[in-house]
Amino acid sequence: MQKRFRVVAVGGNFDELHKGNKALLAKAFEIGDQVTVGLASDEFVNRMAKPHITASYKERMKELESFLSDQGLLQRAKVIPIDDACGALLLSNSLIEALVVSKETESTALRINEKRTKKGLPVLTIVTIGMVPSENHNAISTTRIRRGEIDREGHLLKS
Repeated sequence: MQKRFRVVAVGGNFDELHKGNKALLAKAFEIGDQVTVGLASDEFVNRMAKPHITASYKERMKELESFLSDQGLLQRAKVIPIDDACGALLLSNSLIEALVVSKETESTALRINEKRTKKGLPVLTIVTIGMVPSENHNAISTTRIRRGEIDREGHLLKS
């Protein structure tokens, strides 16, 4: 069993909330009493220059809160908008002790810890989960879902 933390953070776009997103969130709630979910703002998403449309912050927030509510996790969650990859993780008054990331975003977590060290803040424990594979063993991603290759569970839609 993974160590339990008082406050854990996880972040993302959570667009087309899919099996991979849900695995990331599940890990955060498994190891954290409280979870701060950083939801990328519309401005942040625009700067990412995704190769597809992305639902609005309001739509993504509604779907995220609905999922958390359905799982009985909403009361343990604090969803906040983030305008960059660091979100609230560089604030000195942050109570966050751990950060849950995917293999794909682990390097960002390491950079966040470097910045925290430079500011004299304690490093966060980084908990990394593997990418969730689709039926053809490629990672489930919003880009693949938006292209019509797979559904949110990773089932192939076209060959």
